[in-house]
Amino acid sequence: MIIVVLNEDKYAYDIHSLVKAFYPQQEVKVFVEGTKELRSDPGLPAFFVLFEKEAIRVKAWQEAESQEKTEPEADREQKDGRQLLWEEQIFLSCPQDRIAVKNELKRLLYKMLSELTQKELPWGALTGIRPVKMAMQLLEQGQTEEQIRRFMRENYLVSEQKAALSTEIARRERRILSDIHYENGYSLYVGIPFCPTTCLYCSFTSFPISAWKKRVSEYLDALETELDFVRETFSHKILDSVYIGGGTPTTLEPEELDRLLSAICGKLNLTDTLEFTVEAGRADSITREKLKVLKKHGVSRISVNPQTMNQRTLDLIGRRHTVEQVREAFLLAREEGFDNINMDLILGLPGEGIEEVSHTMEQVRALGPDNLTVHSLAIKRASRLSQWILENGQADLNNTDATMALAEKTARGMGMSPYYLYRQKNMSGNFENVGYAAPGKAGIYNILIMEEKEDIVALGAGVISKRVCPDGRIERCDSVKEVAQYIERIGEMIERKRVLFRD
Repeated sequence: MIIVVLNEDKYAYDIHSLVKAFYPQQEVKVFVEGTKELRSDPGLPAFFVLFEKEAIRVKAWQEAESQEKTEPEADREQKDGRQLLWEEQIFLSCPQDRIAVKNELKRLLYKMLSELTQKELPWGALTGIRPVKMAMQLLEQGQTEEQIRRFMRENYLVSEQKAALSTEIARRERRILSDIHYENGYSLYVGIPFCPTTCLYCSFTSFPISAWKKRVSEYLDALETELDFVRETFSHKILDSVYIGGGTPTTLEPEELDRLLSAICGKLNLTDTLEFTVEAGRADSITREKLKVLKKHGVSRISVNPQTMNQRTLDLIGRRHTVEQVREAFLLAREEGFDNINMDLILGLPGEGIEEVSHTMEQVRALGPDNLTVHSLAIKRASRLSQWILENGQADLNNTDATMALAEKTARGMGMSPYYLYRQKNMSGNFENVGYAAPGKAGIYNILIMEEKEDIVALGAGVISKRVCPDGRIERCDSVKEVAQYIERIGEMIERKRVLFRD
């Protein structure tokens, strides 16, 4: 365990994220000096962060060894069984500017952690999940791409490669979103929180469809009640995109899917809608009849998500479908006329190295999807993967520069370009998730949810709606995660949105 002690309660989240990025296999705890939690923890602090009036001092310690020290080790400060490894103080350029202070602190921490571990991170000291949003804002301010790359390198120590990727995507996003009705438009998300099984790595709100089959109709009743609210509240606005996600929406039976899509198309005006996406997701939930229902209602984009094309890994992560079923589902979708199909992949899954990723990429290339979303495995505390790591260790979870580069090379070789990017906490290798798309096939909703430029009205259990305020602030409201609670408290869920989207 690594313990970080602060003399003031400042920037704890950013400090934790940065230390964890350098020590992914360690538990990291951040305490404020003198608190009860620190006094009760038996571990020794590894790092101290001291906020002074116009400066910040950082120290790194380790448990002192008992044997005789040789020079220069003998000159190192020792105290209370600890040996000082590293210490540096910086004077703040603008002590009253919170953002400037935070960035200077993170650069100092990064310098220390990099020297101690002999590692560099691809995203440097950047801990936020939306690096492209920063690049987009700078583009809109009139900065050149070279200026933006330099800003990201100098202020956040981002690698040249990642700075270039961010600016490339920002430029492409800006062009793709040129037809979006920011001030007079909105996007709709509908969550279907049911899955055939729960995957090892998943932390999303999902419930086994086998246990909820008898209450799906009640869930759809609640969704239709929310749709009535959307019709009343947003009738004067343009619906730019619709995204039905989960969970696995295609766990619904064909008649249930037909009911849901009929309600959306019947209650809302989709005349100007640019994109209608349904995550078909798991191959074991896709049938020809369901695909026909999607096509009948004008769904323009779907996902067939294998995560990997290695059967041993599929079995391990609990997907419970075969590689052959993925191929069959994909080809079935093509037969039914879908010309915009996404495939999700995860790099860093247990036991997968360059050989396994190469096999997956060959199989994906042979199918020829229109979108490819490449995820770097994120270890979520709420997932079963956390327990798996406790039992098996983290050595088998290994995403690398080589596997990320292979995925990018494959996508670009298929005529795709990166069009959106986001990061998550505890990502394998401190990398990112990137969406690639063929020309004209980019997922508009994916960009909107990351760049936060348009209101997102989210319906269903465990979802979050977002309002973009006139001053640029983002306000949110969530729905309860439990399906039964969502059904029973549907009036409250609607009232939360009514308050959020008040004029």
